[in-house]
Amino acid sequence: MIIYADTSFQISAYIVDLHSSTAVNRLAERPRIYMTPFSRSEVANAIYRQAFIGRLSRDESSKAWQSFESDCAVGVWETLAFPDGAWETCAGLARQYAPTLGVRTLDSLHVACALELKAERFWTFDERQARLAEAVGLDTRA
Repeated sequence: MIIYADTSFQISAYIVDLHSSTAVNRLAERPRIYMTPFSRSEVANAIYRQAFIGRLSRDESSKAWQSFESDCAVGVWETLAFPDGAWETCAGLARQYAPTLGVRTLDSLHVACALELKAERFWTFDERQARLAEAVGLDTRA
């Protein structure tokens, strides 16, 4: 089973929030989860932005990033190159679904990556993104 997890899922594994226990439990099963350099940059921004908004100190953000990096090193996240067709797929998803689902570029770009990487499941805690993933046939269940 190949899974693509968006940033909302990834962040919940490293910064305590409403979804952290779900994220940690899913990761404990050691599934095969794809990540692109795009996801990695979003995770970095999301972790360090916590210091800006005052939710974490800079040191706490650095510790969360180090934990993420450690998990990357041991293969929790399987990093693959950004898929060549993702931009065009993203544009197609926007044309088809933005008028009805209100998806944003990053929503459709994550789903496009999952489609281009042939993921079978899409893990997200973002409701709008989940609706888009489900609309294109990705399974969003655990």
